[in-house]
Amino acid sequence: MFHPRRTLKALLPPLVAGLALTALPAPAAHAASTLTNGGFEADGTGTATPSGWSEYGSTGASYVEAGGHGGDHRLSHWSSSAYRVETYQYLSGLANGSYRLTAWVRSGGGQNSAYLALKNCGGAEQRTDLPVSATGWIRIVVPVQVTNNQCTVSVNSDANAGNWINVDDLTLTKGTAGVPVKGADVSSLAKSEARGGVYRTASGAGGDALAILKSAGMNHARLKVWVNPADGYNDKARVLATAKRVKAQGMKLLVDFHYSDTWADPGAQSKPAAWAGHSYDQLKKDVYDHTYDVLGALKAQGTAADMVQVGNEINGGMLWSEGSTDDWPRLAGLINSGYDAVKKVNASTPVALHLAKGGDLAGTRWWFDNAVAHGVRFDAIGLSYYGYWHGPLSDFQTTLDDAAARYGKPVFVAETAYPFRLDSEDAHENIIDTAAELVPGYPATTAGQTAWMNTVANIVEAVPDGRGLGVFYWEATWTAVPGNGWDPADPASGNGWENQALFGYDDRALPATAWFRHR
Repeated sequence: MFHPRRTLKALLPPLVAGLALTALPAPAAHAASTLTNGGFEADGTGTATPSGWSEYGSTGASYVEAGGHGGDHRLSHWSSSAYRVETYQYLSGLANGSYRLTAWVRSGGGQNSAYLALKNCGGAEQRTDLPVSATGWIRIVVPVQVTNNQCTVSVNSDANAGNWINVDDLTLTKGTAGVPVKGADVSSLAKSEARGGVYRTASGAGGDALAILKSAGMNHARLKVWVNPADGYNDKARVLATAKRVKAQGMKLLVDFHYSDTWADPGAQSKPAAWAGHSYDQLKKDVYDHTYDVLGALKAQGTAADMVQVGNEINGGMLWSEGSTDDWPRLAGLINSGYDAVKKVNASTPVALHLAKGGDLAGTRWWFDNAVAHGVRFDAIGLSYYGYWHGPLSDFQTTLDDAAARYGKPVFVAETAYPFRLDSEDAHENIIDTAAELVPGYPATTAGQTAWMNTVANIVEAVPDGRGLGVFYWEATWTAVPGNGWDPADPASGNGWENQALFGYDDRALPATAWFRHR
Protein backbone atom coordinates (compact mmCIF):
# COMPACT_ATOMS: atom_id res chain seq x y z
CA MET A 1 0.00 0.00 0.00
CA PHE A 2 1.27 3.45 -0.79
CA HIS A 3 -0.35 5.25 2.12
CA PRO A 4 1.04 4.96 5.63
CA ARG A 5 -0.55 2.86 8.33
CA ARG A 6 1.10 2.57 11.70
CA THR A 7 0.49 2.76 15.44
CA LEU A 8 0.82 6.44 16.26
CA LYS A 9 2.38 7.90 19.33
CA ALA A 10 0.13 10.19 21.29
CA LEU A 11 -0.28 13.38 19.32
CA LEU A 12 0.57 16.74 20.74
CA PRO A 13 -2.45 18.94 21.51
CA PRO A 14 -3.82 20.34 18.26
CA LEU A 15 -2.38 23.67 17.24
CA VAL A 16 -4.58 26.70 17.45
CA ALA A 17 -6.68 26.88 14.29
CA GLY A 18 -5.11 29.15 11.73
CA LEU A 19 -1.68 29.20 13.39
CA ALA A 20 0.99 29.55 10.72
CA LEU A 21 3.84 27.08 11.04
CA THR A 22 6.51 29.74 10.87
CA ALA A 23 7.65 30.10 14.48
CA LEU A 24 10.70 27.88 14.78
CA PRO A 25 12.56 26.77 17.88
CA ALA A 26 16.18 27.82 18.17
CA PRO A 27 18.31 26.44 15.32
CA ALA A 28 19.28 22.87 15.98
CA ALA A 29 22.85 21.96 16.81
CA HIS A 30 23.16 19.94 13.59
CA ALA A 31 22.82 23.04 11.37
CA ALA A 32 25.23 22.79 8.45
CA SER A 33 25.72 24.25 5.01
CA THR A 34 24.54 21.12 3.21
CA LEU A 35 21.26 19.23 3.42
CA THR A 36 21.55 16.20 5.68
CA ASN A 37 19.74 12.90 5.17
CA GLY A 38 17.66 14.14 2.26
CA GLY A 39 16.83 10.55 1.32
CA PHE A 40 15.74 9.57 4.86
CA GLU A 41 18.01 6.51 4.77
CA ALA A 42 20.07 7.30 7.89
CA ASP A 43 17.62 5.71 10.31
CA GLY A 44 15.00 3.04 9.86
CA THR A 45 11.33 2.33 9.54
CA GLY A 46 9.28 3.99 12.25
CA THR A 47 11.82 6.69 13.09
CA ALA A 48 9.87 9.62 14.52
CA THR A 49 12.40 12.37 13.85
CA PRO A 50 14.80 11.68 10.96
CA SER A 51 18.48 12.36 11.55
CA GLY A 52 19.32 15.93 10.63
CA TRP A 53 15.69 17.05 10.73
CA SER A 54 13.48 18.69 13.34
CA GLU A 55 9.70 18.67 13.79
CA TYR A 56 7.12 21.15 14.93
CA GLY A 57 3.40 20.78 15.62
CA SER A 58 1.67 17.40 15.61
CA THR A 59 4.99 15.59 15.63
CA GLY A 60 3.44 12.14 15.85
CA ALA A 61 2.17 12.63 12.31
CA SER A 62 5.68 12.88 10.84
CA TYR A 63 7.89 9.80 10.58
CA VAL A 64 10.10 7.64 8.36
CA GLU A 65 8.77 4.46 6.81
CA ALA A 66 9.66 1.90 4.16
CA GLY A 67 8.90 2.50 0.51
CA GLY A 68 11.19 5.24 -0.78
CA HIS A 69 11.50 6.78 -4.20
CA GLY A 70 15.21 6.23 -4.71
CA GLY A 71 16.16 4.21 -1.63
CA ASP A 72 14.41 2.09 0.97
CA HIS A 73 12.74 4.80 3.06
CA ARG A 74 10.71 8.00 2.79
CA LEU A 75 9.31 10.72 4.99
CA SER A 76 5.56 10.48 5.52
CA HIS A 77 2.95 12.71 7.12
CA TRP A 78 -0.23 10.94 8.23
CA SER A 79 -2.57 10.74 11.19
CA SER A 80 -5.97 9.26 11.94
CA SER A 81 -7.05 12.67 13.21
CA ALA A 82 -6.59 16.20 11.88
CA TYR A 83 -3.03 17.43 12.18
CA ARG A 84 -0.61 20.22 11.39
CA VAL A 85 3.06 19.33 11.23
CA GLU A 86 6.29 20.69 9.84
CA THR A 87 9.44 18.66 9.23
CA TYR A 88 12.29 21.07 8.73
CA GLN A 89 16.04 21.46 8.50
CA TYR A 90 17.93 24.66 9.23
CA LEU A 91 20.99 25.36 7.08
CA SER A 92 23.64 27.95 7.95
CA GLY A 93 26.92 29.00 6.43
CA LEU A 94 25.44 29.04 2.94
CA ALA A 95 27.10 31.10 0.26
CA ASN A 96 24.59 33.70 -0.86
CA GLY A 97 23.03 33.17 -4.29
CA SER A 98 20.35 31.24 -6.13
CA TYR A 99 19.33 27.82 -4.83
CA ARG A 100 16.83 25.19 -5.87
CA LEU A 101 15.28 22.55 -3.68
CA THR A 102 14.30 19.39 -5.56
CA ALA A 103 12.17 16.60 -4.10
CA TRP A 104 10.13 13.59 -5.16
CA VAL A 105 6.64 13.60 -3.69
CA ARG A 106 3.26 11.89 -3.56
CA SER A 107 0.02 12.87 -1.89
CA GLY A 108 -3.44 11.46 -1.45
CA GLY A 109 -4.86 15.00 -1.43
CA GLY A 110 -7.55 16.51 0.73
CA GLN A 111 -5.29 18.67 2.90
CA ASN A 112 -5.95 22.30 3.68
CA SER A 113 -2.37 22.70 2.46
CA ALA A 114 0.61 20.47 1.77
CA TYR A 115 3.77 22.06 0.43
CA LEU A 116 7.53 22.35 0.43
CA ALA A 117 9.03 25.67 1.40
CA LEU A 118 12.32 27.51 1.57
CA LYS A 119 12.10 30.23 4.20
CA ASN A 120 14.17 32.46 6.47
CA CYS A 121 16.57 32.76 3.55
CA GLY A 122 16.69 36.56 3.59
CA GLY A 123 13.76 37.27 1.29
CA ALA A 124 10.22 36.13 0.68
CA GLU A 125 9.34 32.55 1.53
CA GLN A 126 9.00 30.34 -1.54
CA ARG A 127 6.50 27.47 -1.67
CA THR A 128 5.53 24.70 -4.05
CA ASP A 129 2.34 22.77 -3.36
CA LEU A 130 2.41 19.00 -3.53
CA PRO A 131 0.43 17.61 -6.47
CA VAL A 132 -2.24 15.03 -5.79
CA SER A 133 -0.65 11.80 -7.00
CA ALA A 134 -1.54 8.71 -5.01
CA THR A 135 0.66 6.24 -6.88
CA GLY A 136 3.32 7.79 -9.13
CA TRP A 137 6.11 9.91 -7.66
CA ILE A 138 6.41 13.45 -9.03
CA ARG A 139 9.45 15.71 -8.88
CA ILE A 140 8.89 19.31 -7.81
CA VAL A 141 11.28 22.19 -7.22
CA VAL A 142 11.38 25.29 -5.04
CA PRO A 143 13.76 28.12 -6.01
CA VAL A 144 14.96 30.83 -3.64
CA GLN A 145 17.50 33.63 -3.33
CA VAL A 146 19.67 33.26 -0.22
CA THR A 147 20.85 36.66 0.97
CA ASN A 148 21.65 36.07 4.65
CA ASN A 149 23.81 32.90 4.45
CA GLN A 150 21.07 30.70 5.87
CA CYS A 151 17.84 28.97 4.86
CA THR A 152 15.27 26.57 6.27
CA VAL A 153 14.03 23.61 4.24
CA SER A 154 10.46 22.86 5.28
CA VAL A 155 7.92 20.10 4.59
CA ASN A 156 4.44 21.18 5.71
CA SER A 157 1.05 19.55 6.13
CA ASP A 158 -2.14 21.16 7.39
CA ALA A 159 -4.30 18.10 7.04
CA ASN A 160 -7.57 16.43 7.82
CA ALA A 161 -7.87 12.99 9.36
CA GLY A 162 -6.39 10.33 7.07
CA ASN A 163 -4.64 12.72 4.68
CA TRP A 164 -1.11 11.68 3.77
CA ILE A 165 2.02 12.75 1.91
CA ASN A 166 5.28 11.03 1.01
CA VAL A 167 8.49 13.01 0.44
CA ASP A 168 11.90 11.67 -0.56
CA ASP A 169 15.26 12.41 -2.15
CA LEU A 170 15.49 16.11 -1.30
CA THR A 171 18.49 17.99 -2.65
CA LEU A 172 19.45 21.65 -2.35
CA THR A 173 21.76 22.84 -5.10
CA LYS A 174 22.78 26.06 -6.77
CA GLY A 175 20.35 27.00 -9.52
CA THR A 176 17.18 28.79 -10.45
CA ALA A 177 13.72 27.79 -11.64
CA GLY A 178 10.59 29.37 -12.98
CA VAL A 179 8.17 29.26 -15.89
CA PRO A 180 8.94 31.94 -18.51
CA VAL A 181 5.79 31.36 -20.60
CA LYS A 182 2.47 31.90 -18.83
CA GLY A 183 0.01 31.91 -21.69
CA ALA A 184 -3.48 31.20 -22.91
CA ASP A 185 -5.13 30.42 -26.22
CA VAL A 186 -7.66 33.20 -26.87
CA SER A 187 -8.66 32.24 -30.42
CA SER A 188 -12.37 32.42 -29.57
CA LEU A 189 -12.22 35.97 -28.23
CA ALA A 190 -12.94 38.07 -31.32
CA LYS A 191 -16.03 36.06 -32.28
CA SER A 192 -17.26 36.02 -28.68
CA GLU A 193 -17.12 39.79 -28.51
CA ALA A 194 -18.81 40.15 -31.89
CA ARG A 195 -21.68 37.97 -30.65
CA GLY A 196 -22.12 39.96 -27.42
CA GLY A 197 -19.67 38.29 -25.07
CA VAL A 198 -18.48 40.43 -22.16
CA TYR A 199 -15.65 39.97 -19.67
CA ARG A 200 -15.30 41.24 -16.14
CA THR A 201 -12.68 41.48 -13.45
CA ALA A 202 -13.05 39.31 -10.36
CA SER A 203 -14.79 42.23 -8.66
CA GLY A 204 -17.28 42.59 -11.51
CA ALA A 205 -15.97 45.60 -13.44
CA GLY A 206 -16.33 45.23 -17.20
CA GLY A 207 -13.16 45.29 -19.23
CA ASP A 208 -11.09 44.00 -22.11
CA ALA A 209 -10.44 40.29 -21.65
CA LEU A 210 -6.81 40.58 -22.69
CA ALA A 211 -6.20 43.45 -20.27
CA ILE A 212 -7.83 41.46 -17.46
CA LEU A 213 -5.67 38.42 -18.19
CA LYS A 214 -2.57 40.56 -18.55
CA SER A 215 -3.22 42.12 -15.16
CA ALA A 216 -3.39 38.59 -13.73
CA GLY A 217 0.10 37.89 -15.08
CA MET A 218 -0.50 36.37 -18.53
CA ASN A 219 2.45 37.12 -20.83
CA HIS A 220 1.81 35.04 -23.98
CA ALA A 221 -1.26 34.63 -26.20
CA ARG A 222 -1.83 31.77 -28.62
CA LEU A 223 -3.92 32.26 -31.77
CA LYS A 224 -4.92 29.55 -34.20
CA VAL A 225 -4.97 30.16 -37.97
CA TRP A 226 -7.44 28.51 -40.31
CA VAL A 227 -7.21 29.04 -44.06
CA ASN A 228 -10.78 29.81 -45.19
CA PRO A 229 -13.08 29.10 -42.22
CA ALA A 230 -16.83 29.13 -42.81
CA ASP A 231 -17.48 31.88 -40.27
CA GLY A 232 -14.58 34.12 -41.29
CA TYR A 233 -12.94 33.94 -37.86
CA ASN A 234 -9.44 32.67 -37.11
CA ASP A 235 -8.36 33.51 -40.64
CA LYS A 236 -5.48 35.77 -41.60
CA ALA A 237 -7.41 39.02 -41.24
CA ARG A 238 -8.85 38.18 -37.81
CA VAL A 239 -5.49 36.94 -36.52
CA LEU A 240 -3.86 40.18 -37.64
CA ALA A 241 -6.50 42.21 -35.80
CA THR A 242 -6.24 40.24 -32.55
CA ALA A 243 -2.44 40.23 -32.75
CA LYS A 244 -2.51 44.04 -32.54
CA ARG A 245 -4.44 43.79 -29.30
CA VAL A 246 -2.11 41.13 -27.91
CA LYS A 247 0.99 43.20 -28.61
CA ALA A 248 -0.68 46.36 -27.29
CA GLN A 249 -0.92 44.56 -23.93
CA GLY A 250 2.81 43.86 -24.02
CA MET A 251 2.27 40.13 -24.50
CA LYS A 252 4.12 37.79 -26.82
CA LEU A 253 2.39 35.84 -29.58
CA LEU A 254 2.33 32.14 -30.48
CA VAL A 255 0.79 31.52 -33.92
CA ASP A 256 -0.75 28.06 -34.30
CA PHE A 257 -1.18 26.95 -37.94
CA HIS A 258 -3.84 24.25 -38.41
CA TYR A 259 -3.45 24.07 -42.23
CA SER A 260 -7.19 23.46 -42.48
CA ASP A 261 -10.47 25.36 -42.73
CA THR A 262 -11.60 23.87 -39.42
CA TRP A 263 -10.34 21.99 -36.37
CA ALA A 264 -7.16 19.99 -36.84
CA ASP A 265 -6.33 17.42 -34.15
CA PRO A 266 -5.31 13.75 -33.88
CA GLY A 267 -8.65 12.66 -35.33
CA ALA A 268 -8.97 15.18 -38.16
CA GLN A 269 -6.40 16.83 -40.41
CA SER A 270 -8.53 17.86 -43.38
CA LYS A 271 -6.94 19.87 -46.16
CA PRO A 272 -8.35 23.33 -46.82
CA ALA A 273 -10.95 23.27 -49.60
CA ALA A 274 -8.77 25.57 -51.68
CA TRP A 275 -5.96 23.01 -51.62
CA ALA A 276 -8.08 19.95 -52.37
CA GLY A 277 -6.82 18.01 -55.34
CA HIS A 278 -3.40 19.66 -55.29
CA SER A 279 -0.36 17.53 -56.00
CA TYR A 280 2.11 16.82 -53.22
CA ASP A 281 4.58 19.33 -54.61
CA GLN A 282 1.83 21.94 -54.78
CA LEU A 283 0.83 21.19 -51.18
CA LYS A 284 4.39 21.88 -50.07
CA LYS A 285 4.16 25.23 -51.85
CA ASP A 286 0.73 25.87 -50.31
CA VAL A 287 2.13 25.33 -46.81
CA TYR A 288 5.08 27.61 -47.51
CA ASP A 289 3.05 30.37 -49.12
CA HIS A 290 0.29 30.38 -46.49
CA THR A 291 2.76 30.36 -43.60
CA TYR A 292 4.90 33.08 -45.17
CA ASP A 293 1.85 35.19 -46.04
CA VAL A 294 0.39 35.23 -42.52
CA LEU A 295 3.69 35.68 -40.71
CA GLY A 296 4.92 38.28 -43.18
CA ALA A 297 1.75 40.31 -42.69
CA LEU A 298 2.10 40.08 -38.90
CA LYS A 299 5.68 41.30 -39.15
CA ALA A 300 4.73 44.11 -41.53
CA GLN A 301 2.16 45.52 -39.09
CA GLY A 302 4.64 45.42 -36.22
CA THR A 303 3.19 42.38 -34.43
CA ALA A 304 5.64 39.64 -35.42
CA ALA A 305 5.11 36.13 -34.07
CA ASP A 306 7.34 35.18 -31.15
CA MET A 307 6.85 31.44 -31.72
CA VAL A 308 5.12 29.41 -34.41
CA GLN A 309 3.48 26.00 -34.41
CA VAL A 310 3.72 24.21 -37.74
CA GLY A 311 0.62 22.08 -37.35
CA ASN A 312 -1.77 21.44 -34.48
CA GLU A 313 -1.79 18.13 -32.57
CA ILE A 314 -0.16 16.35 -35.49
CA ASN A 315 0.13 12.90 -33.90
CA GLY A 316 -1.17 11.40 -37.15
CA GLY A 317 0.45 14.00 -39.39
CA MET A 318 -1.30 16.84 -41.23
CA LEU A 319 -2.91 17.54 -44.59
CA TRP A 320 -4.23 14.03 -44.90
CA SER A 321 -3.71 11.83 -46.74
CA GLU A 322 -0.46 13.11 -48.25
CA GLY A 323 0.89 14.26 -44.89
CA SER A 324 -0.07 11.20 -42.87
CA THR A 325 2.43 9.49 -40.58
CA ASP A 326 1.94 6.50 -42.89
CA ASP A 327 4.31 8.36 -45.22
CA TRP A 328 7.01 10.03 -43.15
CA PRO A 329 9.13 11.30 -46.06
CA ARG A 330 6.21 13.32 -47.41
CA LEU A 331 5.08 14.49 -43.97
CA ALA A 332 8.64 15.65 -43.29
CA GLY A 333 8.61 17.63 -46.52
CA LEU A 334 5.39 19.42 -45.59
CA ILE A 335 6.58 20.27 -42.07
CA ASN A 336 9.92 21.52 -43.37
CA SER A 337 8.12 23.73 -45.89
CA GLY A 338 6.40 25.42 -42.98
CA TYR A 339 9.65 25.64 -41.04
CA ASP A 340 11.44 27.24 -43.99
CA ALA A 341 8.68 29.84 -44.38
CA VAL A 342 8.88 30.78 -40.71
CA LYS A 343 12.63 31.24 -40.93
CA LYS A 344 12.37 33.22 -44.14
CA VAL A 345 10.19 35.80 -42.37
CA ASN A 346 12.39 35.85 -39.27
CA ALA A 347 15.32 33.49 -38.82
CA SER A 348 15.19 33.80 -35.03
CA THR A 349 11.53 32.76 -34.57
CA PRO A 350 11.38 29.35 -32.88
CA VAL A 351 9.27 26.66 -34.55
CA ALA A 352 7.40 24.24 -32.31
CA LEU A 353 5.90 20.88 -33.25
CA HIS A 354 2.78 20.03 -31.28
CA LEU A 355 1.44 16.62 -30.28
CA ALA A 356 -1.51 15.67 -28.11
CA LYS A 357 -1.49 12.89 -25.49
CA GLY A 358 1.07 14.46 -23.17
CA GLY A 359 1.23 11.37 -20.97
CA ASP A 360 2.08 8.98 -23.83
CA LEU A 361 5.82 8.37 -23.56
CA ALA A 362 5.96 5.60 -26.16
CA GLY A 363 3.86 7.51 -28.69
CA THR A 364 5.78 10.74 -28.24
CA ARG A 365 9.10 8.93 -28.66
CA TRP A 366 7.84 7.09 -31.73
CA TRP A 367 6.72 10.33 -33.37
CA PHE A 368 9.79 12.43 -32.69
CA ASP A 369 12.23 9.57 -33.37
CA ASN A 370 10.64 9.29 -36.81
CA ALA A 371 10.71 13.04 -37.28
CA VAL A 372 14.42 13.22 -36.46
CA ALA A 373 15.18 10.21 -38.65
CA HIS A 374 13.47 11.92 -41.59
CA GLY A 375 15.22 15.24 -41.14
CA VAL A 376 12.30 17.23 -39.74
CA ARG A 377 13.50 20.57 -38.41
CA PHE A 378 12.10 22.06 -35.19
CA ASP A 379 13.20 24.20 -32.24
CA ALA A 380 10.73 23.31 -29.47
CA ILE A 381 8.24 20.61 -28.49
CA GLY A 382 4.67 21.38 -27.44
CA LEU A 383 2.40 18.77 -25.85
CA SER A 384 -1.29 18.92 -25.08
CA TYR A 385 -1.99 17.51 -21.64
CA TYR A 386 -5.54 17.14 -20.43
CA GLY A 387 -5.44 15.07 -17.26
CA TYR A 388 -8.89 13.58 -17.78
CA TRP A 389 -7.76 12.12 -21.16
CA HIS A 390 -3.98 11.81 -21.26
CA GLY A 391 -2.95 9.73 -18.26
CA PRO A 392 -1.72 10.47 -14.74
CA LEU A 393 0.47 13.40 -13.80
CA SER A 394 3.46 11.12 -13.26
CA ASP A 395 3.21 9.88 -16.87
CA PHE A 396 2.98 13.48 -18.06
CA GLN A 397 6.14 14.41 -16.19
CA THR A 398 7.98 11.37 -17.54
CA THR A 399 6.98 12.21 -21.11
CA LEU A 400 7.83 15.89 -20.81
CA ASP A 401 11.21 15.23 -19.20
CA ASP A 402 12.06 12.55 -21.75
CA ALA A 403 11.20 14.75 -24.72
CA ALA A 404 13.40 17.55 -23.39
CA ALA A 405 16.36 15.26 -22.75
CA ARG A 406 16.04 12.90 -25.73
CA TYR A 407 15.77 15.66 -28.35
CA GLY A 408 17.65 18.42 -26.53
CA LYS A 409 14.82 20.91 -27.03
CA PRO A 410 12.77 23.16 -24.76
CA VAL A 411 9.31 21.80 -24.02
CA PHE A 412 6.01 23.41 -23.12
CA VAL A 413 2.37 22.58 -22.56
CA ALA A 414 0.63 23.84 -25.69
CA GLU A 415 -2.80 23.10 -24.25
CA THR A 416 -4.30 22.23 -20.89
CA ALA A 417 -7.48 23.20 -19.03
CA TYR A 418 -9.73 22.08 -16.20
CA PRO A 419 -13.39 22.57 -15.27
CA PHE A 420 -14.51 24.83 -12.43
CA ARG A 421 -18.01 23.31 -12.49
CA LEU A 422 -19.82 20.50 -14.33
CA ASP A 423 -23.17 21.96 -15.40
CA SER A 424 -23.66 23.80 -18.69
CA GLU A 425 -24.53 27.44 -19.12
CA ASP A 426 -25.96 26.83 -22.59
CA ALA A 427 -28.01 23.97 -24.03
CA HIS A 428 -24.94 22.17 -25.35
CA GLU A 429 -23.54 19.30 -23.28
CA ASN A 430 -20.11 20.03 -21.87
CA ILE A 431 -17.19 17.85 -22.93
CA ILE A 432 -16.35 17.16 -19.28
CA ASP A 433 -19.57 17.07 -17.28
CA THR A 434 -19.47 14.21 -14.77
CA ALA A 435 -17.45 13.71 -11.61
CA ALA A 436 -16.27 10.32 -12.89
CA GLU A 437 -14.36 12.06 -15.67
CA LEU A 438 -12.30 14.23 -13.34
CA VAL A 439 -8.70 13.71 -12.21
CA PRO A 440 -8.70 12.24 -8.68
CA GLY A 441 -7.94 14.94 -6.13
CA TYR A 442 -8.95 17.80 -8.42
CA PRO A 443 -12.66 18.60 -8.02
CA ALA A 444 -14.63 20.63 -10.56
CA THR A 445 -14.52 23.76 -8.41
CA THR A 446 -12.71 27.05 -8.68
CA ALA A 447 -10.20 25.70 -6.14
CA GLY A 448 -9.78 22.48 -8.11
CA GLN A 449 -9.21 24.37 -11.35
CA THR A 450 -6.63 26.58 -9.64
CA ALA A 451 -4.83 23.60 -8.08
CA TRP A 452 -4.70 21.85 -11.46
CA MET A 453 -3.03 24.78 -13.15
CA ASN A 454 -0.54 25.21 -10.34
CA THR A 455 0.31 21.50 -10.52
CA VAL A 456 0.88 21.56 -14.28
CA ALA A 457 3.03 24.69 -13.99
CA ASN A 458 5.05 23.08 -11.17
CA ILE A 459 5.77 20.01 -13.30
CA VAL A 460 6.92 22.15 -16.23
CA GLU A 461 9.08 24.20 -13.86
CA ALA A 462 10.80 21.01 -12.69
CA VAL A 463 11.94 19.89 -16.18
CA PRO A 464 15.72 19.43 -15.86
CA ASP A 465 18.30 21.77 -17.35
CA GLY A 466 15.89 24.70 -17.55
CA ARG A 467 14.12 23.25 -20.59
CA GLY A 468 10.57 23.77 -19.28
CA LEU A 469 9.30 26.81 -21.19
CA GLY A 470 5.81 27.14 -19.77
CA VAL A 471 2.12 26.51 -20.23
CA PHE A 472 -0.75 27.72 -22.42
CA TYR A 473 -4.27 27.45 -21.01
CA TRP A 474 -6.59 26.41 -23.81
CA GLU A 475 -9.44 28.75 -24.80
CA ALA A 476 -9.50 30.88 -21.66
CA THR A 477 -12.12 33.25 -23.12
CA TRP A 478 -14.52 30.72 -24.67
CA THR A 479 -17.59 31.50 -22.59
CA ALA A 480 -21.14 30.51 -23.52
CA VAL A 481 -22.19 33.14 -26.05
CA PRO A 482 -24.95 32.36 -28.59
CA GLY A 483 -23.43 32.04 -32.04
CA ASN A 484 -19.92 31.25 -30.81
CA GLY A 485 -20.21 27.48 -30.81
CA TRP A 486 -18.10 24.54 -31.90
CA ASP A 487 -18.93 24.45 -35.59
CA PRO A 488 -17.76 27.44 -37.66
CA ALA A 489 -20.28 26.42 -40.31
CA ASP A 490 -23.26 26.28 -37.89
CA PRO A 491 -24.21 29.47 -36.02
CA ALA A 492 -26.60 27.43 -33.85
CA SER A 493 -23.89 25.08 -32.57
CA GLY A 494 -23.22 25.29 -28.85
CA ASN A 495 -20.11 25.48 -26.70
CA GLY A 496 -18.99 22.43 -24.73
CA TRP A 497 -16.14 24.29 -23.06
CA GLU A 498 -17.58 27.16 -21.05
CA ASN A 499 -17.08 25.26 -17.77
CA GLN A 500 -13.33 25.20 -18.53
CA ALA A 501 -12.88 28.86 -19.42
CA LEU A 502 -11.06 31.26 -17.10
CA PHE A 503 -14.16 33.43 -16.84
CA GLY A 504 -17.18 32.21 -14.89
CA TYR A 505 -20.86 32.06 -15.79
CA ASP A 506 -21.12 35.58 -14.36
CA ASP A 507 -18.36 36.60 -16.84
CA ARG A 508 -15.93 37.36 -13.99
CA ALA A 509 -12.28 36.31 -14.04
CA LEU A 510 -11.89 33.13 -12.01
CA PRO A 511 -9.43 32.46 -9.16
CA ALA A 512 -7.44 30.13 -11.47
CA THR A 513 -6.13 33.20 -13.29
CA ALA A 514 -3.75 33.41 -10.33
CA TRP A 515 -1.65 30.70 -11.98
CA PHE A 516 -0.38 33.35 -14.41
CA ARG A 517 1.56 34.77 -11.48
CA HIS A 518 3.59 31.58 -11.13
CA ARG A 519 7.22 32.51 -10.61
